[in-house]
Amino acid sequence: MKPLMRLTSLLLAGASLLAILPARAQLNDGKPDPDFKMPPRLDLEYSLAFALDNNFAIRQAKERIRQQEGVVLEVRSAQIPNVSASGGYSRNSDDVSVNGRDYAWSVDITARQVLFAGGGVTASVKSQQLTLDAAVLALKAVINDALVDVRIRFFTVLLNREKIKVQESNLELLQRQLQDVKNRYEAGTVSNFEVLRAEVAVANAQVPLITARNDYRLSIETLRQTLGYVTATDEDLSAIPEFLGSLEFKPASFDLRSALTTAREQRPDLLRLARLTTAAEEGVTARRANYLPSISAFGSYDWRKAPASSTKSSLDGWTVGLQSQWDIFDGRATAGRVAQARSYLEQARLALAEAQLTVDVDVRRAISTFQQSTELAEASKKVVEQAEEAVRLANTRYSAGTATQLDVLTSQVDLTTARLNQLQAFYSYNVSVAVARRAMGLADELRPAKEITYP
Repeated sequence: MKPLMRLTSLLLAGASLLAILPARAQLNDGKPDPDFKMPPRLDLEYSLAFALDNNFAIRQAKERIRQQEGVVLEVRSAQIPNVSASGGYSRNSDDVSVNGRDYAWSVDITARQVLFAGGGVTASVKSQQLTLDAAVLALKAVINDALVDVRIRFFTVLLNREKIKVQESNLELLQRQLQDVKNRYEAGTVSNFEVLRAEVAVANAQVPLITARNDYRLSIETLRQTLGYVTATDEDLSAIPEFLGSLEFKPASFDLRSALTTAREQRPDLLRLARLTTAAEEGVTARRANYLPSISAFGSYDWRKAPASSTKSSLDGWTVGLQSQWDIFDGRATAGRVAQARSYLEQARLALAEAQLTVDVDVRRAISTFQQSTELAEASKKVVEQAEEAVRLANTRYSAGTATQLDVLTSQVDLTTARLNQLQAFYSYNVSVAVARRAMGLADELRPAKEITYP
């Protein structure tokens, strides 16, 4: 059995290698550390490292491993000698004395070792050890899910930040357009209607900008929750770090056949169910052991007060022997336990088969979504270039008097839409890559799998 302390140290080592600034647990004994401060500049690497230490789902999964380690220790105790001690002292009136004394005392130390239990002890230990392995694999799955969630939330912050920039740029261009129209109106070359239409366009551009700013604030709070960042002081209420990074389109490729193979071999939830199925098989063996007798060896040493007729004040001596117990007929209680264990085994097998189908569907969906997002990201780059050129031509033609104000406003709206679509396409692409890797059971790109060992 690999102790939880070793696993935890490896997790922390992996996290420290990720971070530009060292991340550490913010909560100690369930209380936030008042001296902990979020760094003024936050990037994806630090966010992932911080989540490894502070995400609540990850910390709860670690505690479930510690709990299961205790169960393994409890079950394994039947494989090693058990030593117990007992003692007693009593006083009584002379009227009820049967040995001429009005008091008695005794001390006994007994050691007992199970020699044969029909394989039940060994099977129980194997079953609980496999359950512990399953808990570690569950931790791996929780880590993969949590880090993908951190990626998505961090990308969402970047997306909303860039949306603000696009809307601010759009508003700035419309304000310049309004000023240009006012100058033309004062020169008598355009009508008041065009000024009014430009003012309406500027007013309408305020709404998506306000919405984008609110979405940005909300996405930061969602990221805080995913990281497990707890507000410890009043200063933290308004502290917003500078988020580093940008939404980029870095072409990747996934092959469906190899992705399915990788998922079946590496998905921690599948491996966990496989361990639980094997543990259920050992559970059947453990229940069937009750059909057979159990044999134990014991040895004891006794000290006790000698009776009044003895010349000694106390007696002591040892006893060794074998003890066997066999429930020849227990009212079919064992048969009922075996039936329950077999049913649990069959349920585990069905859950594993269902999970394998679910994994295949997850991989196919993830690869399909990845293909769609790749095509959209590639197409969005061309559209933005064309929209920027259209705005330039519209402004040039408007200045030359060959285009209308409506042409300029329409081209500007098209450019804003194209830029927002490109941001959304790049965001969807980065998210689809992370989701595809999770569907395949791969560790996060910034957290190499070799840095954490699992049974």
